Amino acid sequence: MVVRLRLSRLGCKNRPFFRVMAADSRSPRDGKHIEVLGYFNPLPGQDGGKRMGLKFDRIKYWLSVGAQASDPVQRLLFRSGLLPPPPMVAMGRKGGERDTRPVDPMTGRFVDAEKKTPVIQPKVEDNAEDKSA
Repeated sequence: MVVRLRLSRLGCKNRPFFRVMAADSRSPRDGKHIEVLGYFNPLPGQDGGKRMGLKFDRIKYWLSVGAQASDPVQRLLFRSGLLPPPPMVAMGRKGGERDTRPVDPMTGRFVDAEKKTPVIQPKVEDNAEDKSA
């Protein structure tokens, strides 16, 4: 039995609310679970309330006994500071060679290796020459 840390969807249509839970990998998304480990609200209210609440000690326990986090849960755990950033490689174009420059996972921009700061790429306009002539 492989235990996965994954999201279970609650809420109504167009108003999602997720619970982070430990569940058997064979059980359905909203089905039987072993333990509820927290919540994630992608749409916070007007008061700017909490978007995420996690039980860090229980998550650390499940990871220590071999549970695998799904990709969305892995991103949540990275944002909360519990896991290191996942390896990300940006792809230049579909089917083309991969760009090996590191990408900042929070902004999605390329990171300058020497300065460790995101690099903002200027937008290239094709019609700039036509307008000036």
